[in-house]
Amino acid sequence: MEGAGSGPLLSLIGAATTNSTFNKTMTSDISALIDYYVREKELSPERVLHALQTSFLTAFRKMVPGAERIASVRADINPQKGTVRMRADMKIVPDGEVQDAYNEVPLSTARKLREDAQPGESITVNVTPKDFGRIAVQTARQTMQQSIRKAEQEMLADAFRDRVGEVVTGTVRRFDKGDVIVEVGKFEGVVPARQRIPGEDYAPNDKMRFYICEVRDGARGVELILSRSHPNLVRRLFESEVIEIADHTVEIRHIVREPGYRTKMVVSSDFPNVDPIGACVGMRGVRVKNIVNELNREKIDILEWTDDKASLVRQSLSPIEPRSVTVEEEKRIVRVVVDDDREAAKAKGRRGQNVRLTARLISSPDERWDVVVSAYNPKEEIGLQTGEGARQLSERLGIPLDMAEKLVSSGFTTLDVITNYAGADDLVAALGVSEEEAEAIIAKAKSLD
Repeated sequence: MEGAGSGPLLSLIGAATTNSTFNKTMTSDISALIDYYVREKELSPERVLHALQTSFLTAFRKMVPGAERIASVRADINPQKGTVRMRADMKIVPDGEVQDAYNEVPLSTARKLREDAQPGESITVNVTPKDFGRIAVQTARQTMQQSIRKAEQEMLADAFRDRVGEVVTGTVRRFDKGDVIVEVGKFEGVVPARQRIPGEDYAPNDKMRFYICEVRDGARGVELILSRSHPNLVRRLFESEVIEIADHTVEIRHIVREPGYRTKMVVSSDFPNVDPIGACVGMRGVRVKNIVNELNREKIDILEWTDDKASLVRQSLSPIEPRSVTVEEEKRIVRVVVDDDREAAKAKGRRGQNVRLTARLISSPDERWDVVVSAYNPKEEIGLQTGEGARQLSERLGIPLDMAEKLVSSGFTTLDVITNYAGADDLVAALGVSEEEAEAIIAKAKSLD
């Protein structure tokens, strides 16, 4: 502990009381510092003052040994005069009884500042170092960057936290560790690699539209995360381009997307005189072309909503015309048969992209569906028809599936055939059952026919 009447703080108090003009040299520097951040960074004066106070406090602690032991010290800045005073709250104690020279002041020193000072009271004293001046300003210039950055991040969070889900126009500025840094107004946003369109070029000064994904705490502090690959970017672009979507005459029911390659969008309208697809395409395709150009020539398929999966799949695979589309509800598979291998390749798309998006289009969060495309094979087609016929006979007659398959392979393919052309001895021979069992099957067929 410092002895009574000694220590760096008490000497500062003496200097401060005898030299009231020492920091006039700081006036222009402080005023210029405040003006710069208010004007150039568009920060509020209150935020700049708070950052300056923190920075001057840091400078003070560097200049005064043991300053971190002061319980209460602050920087009082007068922005009009451009001056600063470091002030500490200290307890008044009788002369000779100072035990903590960083937080206690003897009565005689206190009475030089306030004549009616009494032991036990608290007094605010000026502890500004004599050479604080420009040294402190230089230190503040260096240390306040972090405070200003924090203030800017708080402003960013305030400006964009309620705008998540919107589309903004930004200017590409630079790359930083694989991320694209984009200027949005007076703020900067980040486009991570996973939020970019594959193969898209990002050059400085390029203007693009971005979807606001989130405002989050990241490696750089508060970050504005932007996206070019999010499906909702397509949604928002159509909302801004198509007035019928904006006024809810046309509704976007579902969007699936593989960024940079293809988007499939399902639309509908409750108004019978409105063509939802035509509204999105626009006259001579101008509306959809504008969005395709914005998305770096990404293909966009627009389909009309239906709850019939087979119909939706047919639309999605257009212009391919399938020979058949079969929905297998239990397996959650839609089987598509096309004319030949060339048509099958077209229907599947590049690396299976088209059929993959189609499957996602008919799926839901609770039900995942698959779409299987194959070329027409007469033998396979007959096999499928035979299998479906056997399944139906098995369900309707209440017999095992293998027994139903034997009936079909013997030519008894329908209830009508069994009713009109099958005798008990025919079924005995085909199925290897007793005459009574054969007659029971025929009776059941007649009751259902």
